[in-house]
Amino acid sequence: MVTAKAEETRARIVDAALRLFRKQGFDATTMRDIAAEAGVATGAAYYYFRSKEELVMAFYMRTAEEARTLLPKRIEKTTDLHKRLRSIIDLKLAQFAEHRRLLIGLVRIGIDPDHPLSPFGKETQPMRDEGIDEFRLAVEGSNVRIHRDLRSDLPRLLWLYQMGIILFWIYDASPGQKRTQKLLEGTLDLIVRLIRLSSMPLMGPLRRRLLNTLRAVTI
Repeated sequence: MVTAKAEETRARIVDAALRLFRKQGFDATTMRDIAAEAGVATGAAYYYFRSKEELVMAFYMRTAEEARTLLPKRIEKTTDLHKRLRSIIDLKLAQFAEHRRLLIGLVRIGIDPDHPLSPFGKETQPMRDEGIDEFRLAVEGSNVRIHRDLRSDLPRLLWLYQMGIILFWIYDASPGQKRTQKLLEGTLDLIVRLIRLSSMPLMGPLRRRLLNTLRAVTI
């Protein structure tokens, strides 16, 4: 049984790690540094987390828990698909806003699908699936008719779109990442329009070709 004190210590170590990652970057931060920042012995830090990577995974899980609490209420406020999708992506960017330096340091990790922190890896699949389900919730009950061919695959496509936006945001050096906001405004409107058009009979061959390609490359 995990005690309240153990949970408090664990949370304190995660908070300390995030502060140091923001201040000096992921690579320059050591477990000894994190332990000192958290006010615990180095051995105690390793007792809760075997590595810096496990601390980052705890951060991922924390953001997922926050989204689990906040997103359903935001999505239920409207049936407008554009607003629903925007609320998901805006929340994700807000959660990451203080941690851009950490994410910049982790970009090279994300490229390697075998790394435990890769958003496309085996270890992060539960959080990836949960992220896809967020888009499924946004699509269901929205004001846009989704063709039955597209219904099961659309949430994954939207999740991949979000990952592209996040990657652009990580590299966006404009003040307040304003270029990302412009990209999001323009492309999200286009995506919603394309989703609407995809239900038209004439779009059937193109829709099926897109879905066949997606299914062929999805692991």
